[in-house]
Amino acid sequence: MVRALRNLFFFLVLLSSSSLMAQNVSQQFRNEAQSIVEASMNDDEGWDRLTKFVDKFGHRFSGSESLERSLDFLIDQAKKDGFDVWTQPVKVPKWVRGEESATLISPREMDLPMLGLGGSIGTGPTGVTAEVMVVKSFDELYERKDEVQGKIVLYNAAFTSYGATVQYRSNGAVEAAKYGAVASLVRSVGPYSMQTPHTGNSRYQEDVKKIPHAAITMEHSMLIQRMVDNGEKVRVRLQMSAQTFPDADSRNVIVELKGTEKPEEIIVLGGHIDSWDVGQGAMDDAGGCFAALEALRMIKELGLKPKRTIRVVLWTNEENGLRGGNAYRDAVQQDGSLDKHVLAMESDGGVFDPIGFGFSGSDEAFKILTDIGTLLSSIESGVVSKGGGGADIGPIMREGVPGMGLNVNGERYFWYHHTAADTIDKLDAEDYKECIATMAVFAFVVADMEQTLPR
Repeated sequence: MVRALRNLFFFLVLLSSSSLMAQNVSQQFRNEAQSIVEASMNDDEGWDRLTKFVDKFGHRFSGSESLERSLDFLIDQAKKDGFDVWTQPVKVPKWVRGEESATLISPREMDLPMLGLGGSIGTGPTGVTAEVMVVKSFDELYERKDEVQGKIVLYNAAFTSYGATVQYRSNGAVEAAKYGAVASLVRSVGPYSMQTPHTGNSRYQEDVKKIPHAAITMEHSMLIQRMVDNGEKVRVRLQMSAQTFPDADSRNVIVELKGTEKPEEIIVLGGHIDSWDVGQGAMDDAGGCFAALEALRMIKELGLKPKRTIRVVLWTNEENGLRGGNAYRDAVQQDGSLDKHVLAMESDGGVFDPIGFGFSGSDEAFKILTDIGTLLSSIESGVVSKGGGGADIGPIMREGVPGMGLNVNGERYFWYHHTAADTIDKLDAEDYKECIATMAVFAFVVADMEQTLPR
């Protein structure tokens, strides 16, 4: 009984000290956090840099010249800003869309806005013309598998959530080909459309014949559904000259502010610098990359010198391979610094109005980060919730590094996701500045507080 009471006492003391430590963190850094927020909100240069960048380079697809030229530009800019900069070589896929079109042949003729899906094969010069069979799910496809032979399968699956609906884009060609389809189409993965098709990655299976795979718009998917429901025989001609080439050379770009007392301990933040080959990739994910870069610039320009190293990584090839995130994990495993990664932060949900971060890690760390979030009450962006991360930090998170993903008011994110409409005009400068401030406050405080964030 005495031992149990003693253990309870020590537990309560530990719990109390943990809570006090968390509170002390926010009290200690109130002035610095206020300075970061004010500087970020009063700075227009970061928005100008992002705008000029996406206007200058446009899309930055893996294997493209535009991606590599944009990386050269960013390396030069970071050096001019006075940061340590280096790169990690990464071999990336090279898929080229080429010329493509989809045409409704019957019951009437009309062009169908479309985008081939990443990794798709081409149709050959004569194209593919066939009757369209519409299904709303893989279950329906299986139930009607005897009807599939020689047809183009259209998955008219309404958007419920990205995770639930993207399976038709990812696996649609494989499932349709199993039953003899000559091509497959998907209703674009998104909740809203103005005749804007969405691209994205897809996959094949070695033991299943490869067929062309493309996305058409929400409007035209529903149109074809209505035609079929009304007893019409719908025929479509699909022409795609897509090709896959040998892997190309690319790079992760690393920009760093070295810590003054514990430089071996690293807080890493960033986003993926590659984008799909349509639009500007302003939202997905130049905004996230630049928010991280500007967060680092704010810290440096304010003369703040964190104890630990703050590292921004611009990961390459998230969209159609995740080669950059995996290469980063491999590199920090090889140089022995993986265990010194204190926290990984990622922004890849658009730089809309920030809410806070979703965090995956220890309960002790969660309490500290929650307290740090109170420093952002003036811009209402400091709420820390349990569960979060990101695609590019996923590889190191699986090795034990605590991770957090920026949460934003993203109700419009999937309107523009992977479309030609992902352009700078969809973003708001004030929201973007708040994202910069949010990332900067969390990164700086974790990097400069006395205790290392517990795993």
